[in-house]
Amino acid sequence: MGLFHKKSAQLGDSLNAASARTLDALTPAEESELFTFAEYRPEDAEKTGFSGYSYWRSTLRVFTRNKMAMLLLGVIVALLLFTFIQPYLPGQRDPVYINNDENGIQLINLRPNGEYWFGTNSIGQDLWSRVWSGTRTSLFIGFSVALWEVLVGILIGVLWGYVRRLDFLFTELYNIVDNIPQTIVLILFSYILRPGVGTLIFAMCLTGWLTMARFVRNQIVIIRDRDYNLASRCLGTPTRRIIVRNLLPYLVSVIMMRVAMAVPLAIGNEVFVTYIGLGLPVSTPSLGNLINQGRMIMMNPSLQYQLVFPTVVLCVITVSFYIIGNAFADAADPKNHVF
Repeated sequence: MGLFHKKSAQLGDSLNAASARTLDALTPAEESELFTFAEYRPEDAEKTGFSGYSYWRSTLRVFTRNKMAMLLLGVIVALLLFTFIQPYLPGQRDPVYINNDENGIQLINLRPNGEYWFGTNSIGQDLWSRVWSGTRTSLFIGFSVALWEVLVGILIGVLWGYVRRLDFLFTELYNIVDNIPQTIVLILFSYILRPGVGTLIFAMCLTGWLTMARFVRNQIVIIRDRDYNLASRCLGTPTRRIIVRNLLPYLVSVIMMRVAMAVPLAIGNEVFVTYIGLGLPVSTPSLGNLINQGRMIMMNPSLQYQLVFPTVVLCVITVSFYIIGNAFADAADPKNHVF
């Protein structure tokens, strides 16, 4: 090993000596051709320090590369648009209207045909109109509960995790509310209040914020004492600015995932409450009502279409939101912004 280092040193000295002799032999004109003076330009210096990185632009770029997520996003957008414009299209029937033939006989349990695309139910109502009206109702419930969960859950979670003086208060509040099963809350308010959309939304919102608040709180506790947050506090940065600029950006991916799942979860709760007989009135179309009515006649092969159509719509909504939420959560992670 010593011999190797000795030979390497001798070779380096020989190369340096040869380079020095070559440079000494050059004339001033030849030397000027080898080396040129680099002038300082402020605009070039700024150019080298400029970064065109944008977090949201990079997030959208990564998200749009996911073809499955983009396909399902198009399906959800088309479903939402059609659900809300369907009543205004020509030839649409009232979802609660009972259809009769020319002799005044109810058109009950008609299989899907050219006039009634989804058939009719056991009292002659048009299932096509009822499915889209029920989808509209269920989506309204889902988005309302999800919006409440985002606003209240994130606000309480951030304060709970960052402001130490509030930790005891929110911990006790969480323990009290969390020990009451959500199913009991839904059943209790369905008995006390008048059954309706507002009652379901109110009952779900009472406990819907708990999971989001606890999740955000745990994430805030992990990152609140990192060096850049301590430096911000030492410099006198307001708490609001630290939360908005230093903490929440790190939680975008996980928050978006939970938000995407909040909508189908709220719709699932509505279906469950209707299944046990405490949901919306039968006169109010919803996916829960339609699935519950189809469930009662599912053993009759000729009437199974009444369960299939609302179930397919519910599955499309649930699967689409799940995949879109996962894809956007991955795209919002800065680790995936390497191109």
